[in-house]
Amino acid sequence: MLEKKKKVSVTGFEAFPRHCLNRRRSRNEVVFDILRGGLGGSNKTRLMYSCNLNFVRFSPYLRELLEAELIECLKGNPEGVVLYRTTDKGRELLRVLRKAGELLSI
Repeated sequence: MLEKKKKVSVTGFEAFPRHCLNRRRSRNEVVFDILRGGLGGSNKTRLMYSCNLNFVRFSPYLRELLEAELIECLKGNPEGVVLYRTTDKGRELLRVLRKAGELLSI
């Protein structure tokens, strides 16, 4: 008998369980994935891939998160690569979304 593998997230907790892989993600789930992907700092492409969006779908989300100061743009690194990192305000929203995911999964 084959065992089902559990999805393990970077943070050790999946806020929005993926019960049905065929359904569309909500806006909150996409925002959660982007904020989680930016926790350690990431370039735009890596961040886009981590939340499983294409460039056209990803760009408006990133722009809104930057304007809301939930993600910050770090330009002063030695390699010259622009990095995006989740801010303290974004981490707080991440905690709220995790809590909401826990409450909704009951």
